Amino acid sequence: MRIGIFGGSFDPVHIGHLIAAECCREQAGLDRVIFMPAVVPPHKQHRRLTAAEDRVQMLRLAVGGHDAFEVSTLEIDRGGVSFTVDTLSQLRAAHPVDELVLVLGPDAIAEFPSWREPARILELATPLVMMRDAIDDMTRITSDERITLLFGRERLTATVATMVRLPAIGIRASDLRAAVAAGRSIRFRTPRAVEAYIAARGLYRST
Repeated sequence: MRIGIFGGSFDPVHIGHLIAAECCREQAGLDRVIFMPAVVPPHKQHRRLTAAEDRVQMLRLAVGGHDAFEVSTLEIDRGGVSFTVDTLSQLRAAHPVDELVLVLGPDAIAEFPSWREPARILELATPLVMMRDAIDDMTRITSDERITLLFGRERLTATVATMVRLPAIGIRASDLRAAVAAGRSIRFRTPRAVEAYIAARGLYRST
């Protein structure tokens, strides 16, 4: 079984996340996609996130009804800073015979050499890179010598060849938070159930 691991803060989850996950599932032949909300993302340690239980509930509302999508609270249950290498180590122990596929956006692949134990991550999971058509430049990103040395030319070539192409949808969670804080609509940028949950819980109003 090929299991995609889609991590992030999901604060809040939006349509772009869901489209990306579905494109990965279809184009990369993933049997399952696990949405993995972080408790404290390493690159966002200085930003206060919405409560984990709210982010998890919004994810569950967003992916409900999709048989191949699920939400994991592994990182939240573990607590502390959510390092990918720790998460993959736990998942490998739980899924010894499955192929773990780590979904990486363009920002993530560019920053990958600075992650904790990136070489170990590549031992634990197959990297799957997402690129938005007409927005992201994979050639520029992979020209970084640090990435070439870390991946090796053969694996990097395979990673580029199997990258997932996404439509150019420029939705950001920060834009949704700002819109709610300003009293503007977020309709059609996040599932209706998530929009209703945000309103009912009064989330992001003081952001």
